[in-house]
Amino acid sequence: MRNEAEARQAAVRRVGRGLPLERALDGTRPKAWADLDEDIRRAVVHGHVQPSHAWLTGESGPGWRRLWRRTSAPSPAAPSGARLALALCDPDGRIREAALPYAAGRPELLPLVVIRATDWAEPVRARALALLRAELPTASHESLTVTAPVILRLAGRLRGGEAVELLDALLRDGPGAAVTALLLGCRDAATRRAALTVALDRRLYDGLGLALVAAGDHDPVVQERAASAAVAAGEPDATVPVLLGARSGRVRAAGVTALRGAGRHAEAEPYLFDRSGRTRACARWVVRQGGGDPASVYRTACAGADVPDRAPLGLGECGTRAVDGAALRKLTEHPNGRVRASAVAGLRLLDLVDPRRMRELLDDPEPGVVREAGRALRPWTG
Repeated sequence: MRNEAEARQAAVRRVGRGLPLERALDGTRPKAWADLDEDIRRAVVHGHVQPSHAWLTGESGPGWRRLWRRTSAPSPAAPSGARLALALCDPDGRIREAALPYAAGRPELLPLVVIRATDWAEPVRARALALLRAELPTASHESLTVTAPVILRLAGRLRGGEAVELLDALLRDGPGAAVTALLLGCRDAATRRAALTVALDRRLYDGLGLALVAAGDHDPVVQERAASAAVAAGEPDATVPVLLGARSGRVRAAGVTALRGAGRHAEAEPYLFDRSGRTRACARWVVRQGGGDPASVYRTACAGADVPDRAPLGLGECGTRAVDGAALRKLTEHPNGRVRASAVAGLRLLDLVDPRRMRELLDDPEPGVVREAGRALRPWTG
């Protein structure tokens, strides 16, 4: 919390010194813009920042009548981004309202315009919404990936609904490239989820496109929904290789599940040894659907000369105590440390833990074995 507070104060100081906004804060974080608005207002109130708004009136004094008479067209003297940001976040609503016309054509300030569109002062809010209606449809994809997360973050505010409606209309009725830009180029997970919803509703992607989205995203919700939609598209020849090659276990699990729908049950057998428990479970289901016996595959693998790392673990997940206990105990002496760790995990799953043997394995040179032995000993450690 202290580091975050210091970072927020530093952002205000940078803006106060006139640094460009891209150097003052991380604009890809929607929270950073809301924090900047709040922090600038607080800094001005407490006198930590002394902004000069003479560029709004052409005078050193307040000149409120000039502000009130000003139209939506700004004067030729355009302020810097930092000075305009200070005005847009000023505690005085008249300053905020008068500064808004200067933000036209300034994409780096569009997130602050979004914040002003939720302003408590109706004149400020009305002018900001009018500017947002004009600027949002023509915003570049880079600007949209920064602005859309701010809109969605402020959706919960009392007056945040109108900006959300503008964004939703743009994504649903505008060019599909805007949806793609958010889905593939935005760092904010909530924004990518919203973009995926629109993409699915508009059917902007075929099965292969959805599989690529699932394989390339790191958000579990996006992975899950995109992978499920890719499987439902019914294009296994195109989608399954992409899904099976993904780094995420939940995406690989979707690819393994798709093998059953394509009638390719035998191809699921290698994934019985996958590093993801979810993928292994799906592979066992697909193998059973094809008439196979996953436990027999695991037993054969564990009895071979080259034991796959996770074969003992898989045997513990679907084997039986009476049949497989002896094989797993023997594998705790295997020369491969990963196999030993897998065997300890398998014994724990089958409730065949020998506390004395587990204590011996706490001195094993393989960290994974020590970790699994410690987990197996937890019921005896009080």
